[in-house]
Amino acid sequence: MQFAERMQRLGTETAFEVLAKAKALEAQGKHIIHLEIGEPDFDTPGHIIEAAVRSLHSGRTHYTPAAGIPELREAVVKDVARRRGVEVSPENVVVTPGAKPIMFFAILALIDEGDEVIYPNPGFPIYESVIHFVGGKAVPLPIKEEKGFSFDINDLNALVTDRTKMIIINTPANPTGGILSKSDIEAIAAIARERNIWVLSDEVYKNIIYEGEHVSIMAEPGMLDRTILLDGFSKTYAMTGWRLGFGVMPKALAEKVERLMINSNSCTATFVQDAGVAALLGPHDEPDRMVEEFRRRRDVIVKGLNELPGVSCIMPKGAFYVFPNVKQIPMSSRELSDYILNEANVAVLSGTAFGEYGDGYLRLSYANSIENIEEGLNRIRKALEKL
Repeated sequence: MQFAERMQRLGTETAFEVLAKAKALEAQGKHIIHLEIGEPDFDTPGHIIEAAVRSLHSGRTHYTPAAGIPELREAVVKDVARRRGVEVSPENVVVTPGAKPIMFFAILALIDEGDEVIYPNPGFPIYESVIHFVGGKAVPLPIKEEKGFSFDINDLNALVTDRTKMIIINTPANPTGGILSKSDIEAIAAIARERNIWVLSDEVYKNIIYEGEHVSIMAEPGMLDRTILLDGFSKTYAMTGWRLGFGVMPKALAEKVERLMINSNSCTATFVQDAGVAALLGPHDEPDRMVEEFRRRRDVIVKGLNELPGVSCIMPKGAFYVFPNVKQIPMSSRELSDYILNEANVAVLSGTAFGEYGDGYLRLSYANSIENIEEGLNRIRKALEKL
């Protein structure tokens, strides 16, 4: 069977591959602790579910405008103003089935073959995958533990060339839980303005932050016209299966992304968008409680990891991931993650699932109960003691 050459350039998410391995072990009767998948273990708040049910019973099951229903685009505008201090228009908003399409469509609309895109590494693997798929050159920006899982501005400056078309940032970050400081954001904005570079700002974890405040590059002077804000509902509102996201971008680009929506998905389900309106307008009590529970889990897992032989872990400031250093253990990250799954029945991810600079690290999600986290750490300890 002959496939298009471009398919060879398309990557994947290792988290789903590890999940499949873990499910196969469960089918054999093994009890697996899941610390691999980045999905809140909470139910979607009731008022959001009720909004979707009302929408279904009201017959809102038909086509909508490709860019999203007016009510949700208006709600996004209000949310961007409230949380980021930026005034935008509904014409700047495109609603999509999940946040990933914004990433895909923005890169597809802006990156020509040979254009360079700087992206965080270790970072969300789909960045690199989509850049390669469209024929761009993926340029990894090292994210460093000694910088609190941020970057060195000298490294960024050294990577920028005349072919640089876009810089991708993610704060708070998957897989590290690191955040970009105000000075980090200002440095990126200065480069983008000087060199006329687009910035794709992935802020899907913006509401899951434990220290300081979220800083959006869109709020920096001169950045509104060269920023694509990527956001969604999966993490903040425990809506992973609903598939609802949005992008905020200059109107001319929004029109192109809308055209890509027309050619691919037609539109996002109306009743799901109605649920999104309810999520953004509130109440926000349950999402706030979810963040506080994540904070408790973070403290437990970091303490436990630092007590394991050969493991050290810095405290993440956002998201719900830890990225422990395992360089003292005489195994590659991939070998170690496989060993932990098969020996300890705990599913974790190799840091290399997020790029070459993730070697020597693991990623664990603490979107699980404290009871399971403690049991998982105990199993990992016993497995490491056998080495």
